Amino acid sequence: MKKEIIFLITEFLLFALYFIDIHFIEYALPFWLDIIFLAIIFIGFIIILFGVLNLNEDISIFSSQKKNNVLITNGIYKYIRHPIYAGILISMMAFAFFSVSLFKIFITSILGFVFYFKSSREEKWLIKTYSQFRNYKNKTGRFFPKKNNNSKYSNNNS
Repeated sequence: MKKEIIFLITEFLLFALYFIDIHFIEYALPFWLDIIFLAIIFIGFIIILFGVLNLNEDISIFSSQKKNNVLITNGIYKYIRHPIYAGILISMMAFAFFSVSLFKIFITSILGFVFYFKSSREEKWLIKTYSQFRNYKNKTGRFFPKKNNNSKYSNNNS
């Protein structure tokens, strides 16, 4: 529980730093790039929403406080093990590029490392708690969908 609190405080501080408006360069992006980055921000929010909805009552800021004793592997969790973290990172990085902020890119990158280590810790708990987690982990990506090696489109002749 102590490490979970440290992760939570670190995340809070990084989120707070993210909203400080520090610009090292001033540059306006072409309109079409603005539209693409706004669309990516929206996609990130949709990923977060699906992650929250699929967790339903199991959502908690502490992984060890899950209410049900069921591993969620349906919905978006069929493809990504940590969609809420993924959606946050996608939205924050897209907004960092949209706002042309190297500072926000840097903060988001640090947050990515924090989420990686936090999710690794969560997964250790999940392995202990759910016997089927190892198999699930091998089939799904951490933050992004894993390429399916059994796909009819994969080329095994290389």
